[in-house]
Amino acid sequence: MTVIVRFAPSPTGRLHAGNIRTALLNFLFARKMGGRLILRLDDTDRERSTEAFARGIEEDLSWLGIEWAKQVRQSARFALYDAAIEILKKSGRLYPAYETPEELELKRKRQLARGKPPVYDRAALKLSADDKAKLEAEGRKPHWRFLLEQRDVVWEDLVRGTQHVDAASLSDPVLVRADGTYLYTLPSVVDDIDLGITHVIRGEDHVANTAPQIQLFEALGAKPPALGHHNLLVGADGQALSKRDRSLAIEGLRADGLEPLAVASYAATIGTSDPVAPHTSLDELVALFVFAKLSRAPARFDQNELRLLNAKLLHALPYAAVVERLSALGIGGGEAFWHAVRGNLAVLKDAEAWWRVVAGPLTPVIENRELCLAAARVLPLEPWDEETWPAWSAAVKAATGAKGKALFQPLRLALTGAEHGPELKHLLPLIGRDRAHARLEGKTA
Repeated sequence: MTVIVRFAPSPTGRLHAGNIRTALLNFLFARKMGGRLILRLDDTDRERSTEAFARGIEEDLSWLGIEWAKQVRQSARFALYDAAIEILKKSGRLYPAYETPEELELKRKRQLARGKPPVYDRAALKLSADDKAKLEAEGRKPHWRFLLEQRDVVWEDLVRGTQHVDAASLSDPVLVRADGTYLYTLPSVVDDIDLGITHVIRGEDHVANTAPQIQLFEALGAKPPALGHHNLLVGADGQALSKRDRSLAIEGLRADGLEPLAVASYAATIGTSDPVAPHTSLDELVALFVFAKLSRAPARFDQNELRLLNAKLLHALPYAAVVERLSALGIGGGEAFWHAVRGNLAVLKDAEAWWRVVAGPLTPVIENRELCLAAARVLPLEPWDEETWPAWSAAVKAATGAKGKALFQPLRLALTGAEHGPELKHLLPLIGRDRAHARLEGKTA
């Protein structure tokens, strides 16, 4: 069997951290099993779905390295949904109901007041043809409910183990609204059947939908796919994430300069038994992926932790992985520059500041003029290498008597304009003798 999974976002907004976790888990599983990922855009909400959001979803996934074998849009598949509705009507599994939202809410309140679960009472099944005609003559249009078989529905969840739900405890779900539009359940199941989806991997907030969906698969003559419900993300404070928090949008994380592999590493490993650590390729994450590693507890998404992970990833990246992006930023210096500064970067763009330190112009900070002038006088001739700094600083110490912080801090401030940064034994050869001499004399260079 070829594994086929799907990621099914709605193009009514940009992807956020929670979406990406689901997308990654599907992608990693498919890649590990030699299968395929289908991108399904659930764009039946014509008022809120936009082409701009659809393109944004594609951009976000591509940025993360998530590839899909095929893309479909629900807006182009209504003929399939219409055909499924006719099948369900003919088999007696779909029936019209005429209650208004206000009437349904009143029923719900009465049931709760009597200590009963707020389950739809199937009153619509008792309506005669005359009753229906009278209601429609009054201007009422029916919504259509799926008639559940009142039995225990059991499935072996890929993450949660054996699950069962008594369908008698559920309301018959509405599949078609009174205005003729479809709710999520029917198009999703029909698409999964038509596209040959073998495994559905989604958040545990969908567990409540699973029993009706399994029955819907069966009513349409299809075998349900394997189902896995992963833990959801919460904030660092344990509170539910808000989709309206733009800082959680993948677009925002990208704009902040975070590395795609840092975001992928974090989203794929939080809430698992694997340590949260940087990975330099998606293949490493594929090798780690096992459903049994997913925790049942909510996964805490801490943006500070993500940013620390991003820095760790940068510190480990080889020059070949960043050379093109450094060039696009106008940064030279080659591999020597990258190895000198990468340990001091939080995001790649931070390298621009260190390139200005190396290439200038930079206005030095002169804390001890006499020491700096003495250091300029004993500055050795080029060529320079990593042994130049210890030899030169020893010569400055001998000439001035300064040592420790009193020696090194004035030199660092004069050469780099900063109190902290990359090791000077790496930076000094990149700065070069002419710029170093000028800065020690207090000149912008």
